[in-house]
Order: sequence, then structure tokens, then C-alpha cells
Amino acid sequence: MIARYMPKRLYARTLIILIAPMLLLQSVIAFVFMERHWQTVTLRLSTAVTRDIAAIIDMIETYPSDDNYANVIRIAQERLGLKIDILPPDPLPPPGPKPFFSILDEFLGQQITRQINRPFWLDTVGNSNIVEIRIQLEGKVLRVFARRSQTYASNTHIFLLWMVGTSLVLIAIAVAFLRNQIRPILQLAEAAESFGKGRPMPADFRPRGADEVRRAGVAFIQMRERIERQIEQRTAMLTGVSHDLRTILTRFKLQLALGGSKMDREALDQDIDDMQSMLEGYLAFARGESGEDAGDFDLQVYFDKLTEEAKLRRRKLTATLTGNPEILVRPNAFSRLLANVIGNAFRYAKSVEVTATHARGSLLIIVDDDGPGIPAESREDVFKPFVRLDGARNQDASGTGLGLSIARDIARSHGGDISLEDSPLGGLRAVIRVPA
Repeated sequence: MIARYMPKRLYARTLIILIAPMLLLQSVIAFVFMERHWQTVTLRLSTAVTRDIAAIIDMIETYPSDDNYANVIRIAQERLGLKIDILPPDPLPPPGPKPFFSILDEFLGQQITRQINRPFWLDTVGNSNIVEIRIQLEGKVLRVFARRSQTYASNTHIFLLWMVGTSLVLIAIAVAFLRNQIRPILQLAEAAESFGKGRPMPADFRPRGADEVRRAGVAFIQMRERIERQIEQRTAMLTGVSHDLRTILTRFKLQLALGGSKMDREALDQDIDDMQSMLEGYLAFARGESGEDAGDFDLQVYFDKLTEEAKLRRRKLTATLTGNPEILVRPNAFSRLLANVIGNAFRYAKSVEVTATHARGSLLIIVDDDGPGIPAESREDVFKPFVRLDGARNQDASGTGLGLSIARDIARSHGGDISLEDSPLGGLRAVIRVPA
């Protein structure tokens, strides 16, 4: 039931989380102050003033004088800070209205009753700075004027005003900072909603705010870029499928039209093999091993298999591993990544060096070869689907141009990337960086 009536927006909930403990703390502090400090101080002040009034009464009754008690009045005013008058024995005024918050009337009345025990009358309302006390004596009435600060802890409101004022200032500052922290979250929500509806992301959107919000913004941008790349790659794949299969089907029609009864089965079988190879490549690229669960992958075991493959291909391989050989990746996908990259090196070079470094949660794999290499201006093009260079690296007749595209897609799905550089061996260097 509490959740039903709680605000649903983050801004309102954060304000409650911020203000509620402050109000609770101030309430406890105010209660303790009122209960312990304020009442205790007021009680002691009222007791002291009542004790002074009792001493004046003792002086009046013990030392009666004929000069209308001038000395007593002087001593009371100069030594005790009280202004007193001796009035005729008229009846005391009727009790006046008590204030809503009558702690002074209560404490002062209790002390007069306990220490003096004579009929009295109090006025704590008429003049806010003066308290008037009248006490019925034998044949006279003693009227006493005392400053309110003598009988009452009158500076309490200053404490309350400071406490409330400081709280309002702190809340205003907190609200201003809170709005700045909430705004990046709202902008991230708007960007995600726009992307989900197929609209362009707001032009002014960029990760900002607290570190956690920035990380969420960066993760959203990377996710959006990855989805856009996948859409672009799938579109390119469908275009390539349509083009390549149309070419082979055209060749089928020509062979059937020209072959007559004596068809060249060898040519047809070769076309069927090419089509099967293309379809397998397309399916591998479309599948992308995205549904595979993460698991342990042993680089040392893979390098041992790679050494055997190099011997079969009659290639010179040097594999070096630094750090823990166990990494947490999607095993089948990562094995395909390495197979595509290192397989290209085996295909075009005689000597290949593989260096793997696993440290501080990051895996760096460098593959160098002494092959013909790839021109710098074409190195990004080879990562596009269905791109096969006709220059330095001769295209494979049965290839589909998807090997490096699949490799980069797998690397980026792990949060890493692949880049191509010049190799110290004179050929091409492939740099694979993956968090592991």
C-alpha cells in the first residue's frame, strides 16, 4: 500500500529520500531540545526569579519601614533587576487568558506556589518583553515587573529559525544539484525512446552527469552503433546473397540451354560446390554465434592445435603466450575469430608470428605475417561484407568475403575490436583487443 501512494518519478522519490531523513532528524533534535534544554533552562530561570521575589517578601515582612519601602525597592532594582511596587490591598485581578503555549505560566506558577504559597496573579501576555507578577500580602499587594528573559528561555526561537532556515537553504541547494543529476537520466531515456521508435537520436545528446550515468550513456551509444552495424551488415548480406546466387543460377541456365543432352556435369558440380560454400558462409555470418553462452577458452590448447595446422600447411609459426591462458569468452565464436584472422595469414604468407598477452582484464593478440600485405587505404574496406581485394591479396575463388567481417563482428560482440597495421615482418599485422 505504501508503494501505491509513493511518487513514481525518480526526481520526486529522490527528494523524499533527501528530505525525509532531514525532517526526522530535525524533529528528534527539536524534541530533545524542547524537552531537555528549553524546559530545563526555563524551569531554572523561573526558580531563580521566584527565589528573588521570596527574598523581597521576607525583607518587606521582616524589616517594615516608614519610607514606603524605598530601600527594598532600590535593592530589588539595582541588585536583582526587578522593578517592584507596593500597592493597596485591592483584590487581585481575575485570571487572564493563557497563551496557547503556556510553559512559562506553568513553570512560574508552580515555583510561586511551592516557594511563596500565597495568592498570586500572572500576566505573561500583555507586554511581550515584561512579565507582571502580583502577590497578595497582609495589608498590601506586591507587584513585580521582571524581564521575560529573566524567567524564560526566550532565545529558543532563534535556534528554531536557524535550524529551519538552514534546512531550507540546504534543500534548495540539493534540489538544484539534483535537477542537474536527473537531467542526464531523462535525456538518456529520451534518446533510448527515440531510437526504439526509429527516430534519429537528439543532436545534443552526449554522456554526462555522474559516473554511473555516463557509463550507461556510453553503453547505450555503443549498443546503438552495434545494432546499426548489424542492420547494415545484414542488409549487405542480403544484397550479396541476391547478387551471387543470381550469378550462379544464370550459369545454370546457360549450361542447361547450351549443353543439350551432353551436359558437363563437372562444371555443374563445381557450381553446386560454390553455391554450397556461399550459403554456408552466409549462414555463418547471419548466425554470428550470438546465442552461445560464455565459457572458458584455453589459448595454450588452441595454440598447440595451431602449431599442428601450420605443419600441415607447411607454414612457419611462432606462438607466444604471456599471462593466464584461460579466458572467459564465447568459445566457438572466439575460435572462429582466430581461425579467420590466422587462416588469412596462413593463406597469404609463409611465416606467421602470434603473440598473446593476457593481463589486467584485457587480452591482446597480435598476428604478424610476411605476406604481401594490404594497402593502408583499403584496410577498413576488407572488414565490409563481401569485399575481396584483387590486389595484394589474391581473392580466393571460393571465398565470400565474409571472413574478416565475421571476425570483427565477433570481436565487437565481446566488447573489443580488430585493427590492421603494417607488420615488422613486412606483411600485415592484425591486432585483436578483447576484454577477458
